[in-house]
Amino acid sequence: MAGPGGDMQWCFSQVKGAIDDDVAEADIISTVEFNHTGELLATGDKGGRVVIFQQETENKNPPQFRSEYNVYSTFQSHEPEFDYLKSLEIEEKINKIRWLPQKNAAQFLLSTNDKTIKLWKISERDKRPEGYNLKEEDGRYKDPNSITKLQVPVLIPMDLMVEASPRRVFANAHTYHINSISVNSDNETYLSADDLRINLWHLEITDRSFNIVDIKPANMEELTEVITAAEFHPHQCNTFVYSSSKGTIRMCDMRASALCDKHTKLFEEPEDPSNRSFFSEIISSISDVKFSHNGRYMMTRDYLSVKIWDLNMESRPVETYQVHEYLRSKLCSLYENDCIFDKFECCWNGNDSVVMTGSYNNFFRMFERGHRRDVTLEASRENSKPLQVLKPRKVCAGGKRKKDEISVDSLDFNKKILHTAWHPQDNIIAVATTNNLYIFQDKVI
Repeated sequence: MAGPGGDMQWCFSQVKGAIDDDVAEADIISTVEFNHTGELLATGDKGGRVVIFQQETENKNPPQFRSEYNVYSTFQSHEPEFDYLKSLEIEEKINKIRWLPQKNAAQFLLSTNDKTIKLWKISERDKRPEGYNLKEEDGRYKDPNSITKLQVPVLIPMDLMVEASPRRVFANAHTYHINSISVNSDNETYLSADDLRINLWHLEITDRSFNIVDIKPANMEELTEVITAAEFHPHQCNTFVYSSSKGTIRMCDMRASALCDKHTKLFEEPEDPSNRSFFSEIISSISDVKFSHNGRYMMTRDYLSVKIWDLNMESRPVETYQVHEYLRSKLCSLYENDCIFDKFECCWNGNDSVVMTGSYNNFFRMFERGHRRDVTLEASRENSKPLQVLKPRKVCAGGKRKKDEISVDSLDFNKKILHTAWHPQDNIIAVATTNNLYIFQDKVI
């Protein structure tokens, strides 16, 4: 990765989570998200918990270190539930977390499992009231006859407490599993998407939502595609996109009609007939879609590649990056072990010049757009000394293997990086491997 003065080097900063090889299912990280300033970093896991890390403000570290992230708040966001009408268990796994822009001293975030979205308020308390007239210090009410004088209650300092409280619960609006939530740029509404429908919510109203996309056919046997991801445009509050399992992205304008079944733009790349195979439809399914911060481009991730689309050109992507093309010959075994259905996410850096996504063997990939350069890095305990520079990794697809290369056959498909996040301003990245969260930073010279 090129930086302002040559090649940017990435260093290990921190790792969070237990080292055990025996990983509990509930501890597997299922989503990672920085807030709008990058001061807070939230993770959700399969056990329904949300853990928030805060960047230290006073930097006691030497100048080449950026501030560390330490645990700020941990709370149980969702519990396992049971749908008695359908005899279905609803698992507590957190599918997505989205931060709301900060408006006051408190922070707000949306978290969702398969069915229910919750709005959480995260606030700090460092003072407590003392000197009530009608209550004792332990909360018991006084005998009114014993009160002989009035006093003014005072606030006294106390140890900092971070409280997470659920402010809204948005439930009973999705028949299928929620795969995306996205906050609108108006900061008043957000969308939630499941396999067949997208709903528009107001953050203050929990008992109703508007269905803005519905692709469910009258006869379910005619179903040919499902919605895989959806996101609002970062600046235009009337525009959103959603991707499908057929590899298409539809852009919709909410000014055109209340029900956005008719898209305004359809982004689709014609398939190369020479690459046609039994797996073509599966690997063309889009697992993530993200607008660039400037709103000019969008990035999509399918199984083997990352594509950058210019919103003004629907016919083909302006950039295509192969993430792990060496797996094309392994699709049959990846289909048998279900890895071909893994949903990799992708993210932009703060100025949209670099994109990042995950791969197998705890590898993650970065693509520098202007210089068309790319690098493969690894998140592992072996590279976890403070400020240790990450060595680029190379995979040997076939033929003679060089000294530093890794053979495709020795890749561990159980170690995968599905969730990544990039600090909105600095070169700090968060990468989730199974139950560990790795934080890397660029080498400050």
